[in-house]
Amino acid sequence: MLPPLTVEKRSLGVTFSGKNQADVLLWAPTPEHVAIKLTESSEVIPLNKEELGYWSVQTPKIKPDSLYTFVLDDEKECQDPASLGQPEGIEGPSRAIDTTSFQWEDQNWVTPTLENYLLYELHIGTFTPEGTFDAVQGKLDYLKALGINAIEIMPVAQFSNARDWGYDGVFWYAAQDSYGGASGLQRLVNACHVRGIAVVLDVVYNHFGPEGNFLEHYGPYLTDKYQTPWGNAVNFDDAWCDGVRRHVLENALMWFRDFHIDALRMDAVHAIKDAGPVHILQELRQQVDRLMKTTGRRHYLMIECDLNDPKYIQPLPEHGYGMDAQWIDEFHHSLRVTVGEEKTGYYADFDGIASLAKSFRDAYVYDGQFSEVRHKLFGSKAETNPGSQFIVFSQNHDQVGNRKQGERSSVLYSYDTLKLMAGAVLVSPFIPMLFMGEEWGETNPFLYFANVSEPKLAKEIKQGRKDEFSTSKSDVEVPDPDVEETYQQAKLEWELIQQKPHRTLLRYYQTLIALRQQLPALHKLNRQQLDVTTCDEQQTLLLHRWHDDQHVLCLMNFSSEQQDVTISMSASTMHWQKLLDSADQQWQLETGSSTAPNSLVDSTSVTLPAESLVIYACGHEKSHINVPKPIPAHLYQ
Repeated sequence: MLPPLTVEKRSLGVTFSGKNQADVLLWAPTPEHVAIKLTESSEVIPLNKEELGYWSVQTPKIKPDSLYTFVLDDEKECQDPASLGQPEGIEGPSRAIDTTSFQWEDQNWVTPTLENYLLYELHIGTFTPEGTFDAVQGKLDYLKALGINAIEIMPVAQFSNARDWGYDGVFWYAAQDSYGGASGLQRLVNACHVRGIAVVLDVVYNHFGPEGNFLEHYGPYLTDKYQTPWGNAVNFDDAWCDGVRRHVLENALMWFRDFHIDALRMDAVHAIKDAGPVHILQELRQQVDRLMKTTGRRHYLMIECDLNDPKYIQPLPEHGYGMDAQWIDEFHHSLRVTVGEEKTGYYADFDGIASLAKSFRDAYVYDGQFSEVRHKLFGSKAETNPGSQFIVFSQNHDQVGNRKQGERSSVLYSYDTLKLMAGAVLVSPFIPMLFMGEEWGETNPFLYFANVSEPKLAKEIKQGRKDEFSTSKSDVEVPDPDVEETYQQAKLEWELIQQKPHRTLLRYYQTLIALRQQLPALHKLNRQQLDVTTCDEQQTLLLHRWHDDQHVLCLMNFSSEQQDVTISMSASTMHWQKLLDSADQQWQLETGSSTAPNSLVDSTSVTLPAESLVIYACGHEKSHINVPKPIPAHLYQ
């Protein structure tokens, strides 16, 4: 009898019931006969055919750490689609893993509310010299001292070899073996929770990667009903789609339940094609809600979406898909054009400071206007959605890695502009996210890298990168994604923190984060309690946010010259105390910079230094900042 999908335990693949036996459940509607083969003994155990394309068996012969494959129609050996471990790579046998045996120490852990998240995106392989889950643990105290309370990990689903971004996996259930595998990920999550840090895991449900993709031997995981940038779409609504949907649902529930992941960030959900009566994201929301009722833990569903459609983040009772939050690339695009990014490609749709002001107000820059890039009216208004449903950033893995030379902001913009961009993100009424190393101005590029075993595929990937930048004005060669050097260049240079200006910039970030966390007017993400005023000629933006009786005034000068900013009368009649000035001597590289006044009383004008951010506050007893101690060197060395 086919076991139903439950939130209490995983059923797909090989699981252990605690009765000295393994339960095997495989979805494979295509083959006529299925067996499981034990690698060590070569013993072959037939599976029993169940309804709806499933096969099952219970056996005491499979133990934790046993290696195995499935044999289809007595001839084709394939790995488990729900494999939890691939110790010999994507072409080797699968490993049976008992995820319930881990001894957790986070029984009292409560994930922060979404509006209190301060995200830090990182890639396991390049975040530390060792490139492992365990090595990340050694940097958690540093992240905590910085003010981070949630890390977002780029995909860890098993890929070929040890160098990859992780977005083209086939083994969605298997944590990358070179990172430390399933147990390594559990240890990392446990260590994060002990230190008060939530864990967000990036997952890819919109396509399967090309290398090692054996899934067609089992059943129609893909459909030619729709096309995506990666070819045929994942089969969410065509014939035999129920098995694919279960594959996704059980995977998400597994990360939450068995690995204690706090949130999933789902890649490019606009490429998920599902015209069925219940969209797969809606069904996922329903199942995660069931899990939370069972465990009492809170889990979030975050998405990357390129549609500016609030349907994705509207709750289920309002006929939405129920996602908790989404990345907002448009904030990034607006900010980049404001600081001087050339208006080409997707940047062509954005008008600098005017677009940035609209993103501060409305999240979506395009909410019904005509897009020159898309050649159509684009987007819908997100008027009722709170700020906690939008994640903003000045850089991330895509926006850095998809540049021809993988340049970070630190090599594209001035030191003063880096401070200004950080301020724009951290004073926004949205969830802020940093990309690893940006807080000290990391200079190493973060290029796209993918080390594949198939020579033909490696050549195609290399050519694809060249084609992507075929219209570039630069004659510089596109770095080869497959070579070791491209990967090694992406490794963070932690030793930079001990040097200026990196040490100063890190201290600035730490102070700015503390200010955001301590002032209710900043960390309360009420989009209705803000005003934005801009001057296109001066390239200045004034953001006024408030909560109860506390008001915060954020003055930003994006021009290369000092500007006199006029403050509205309603704001100028208050008594404002300066809390942070990016042009202050302690944040400068050299002496001689002018700064804004320390207080404003009945003043209607402020002189802002070039490329600077000034933050004033008034009202409420917390209109000041308790500056944290500098991060001790031993936490990052």
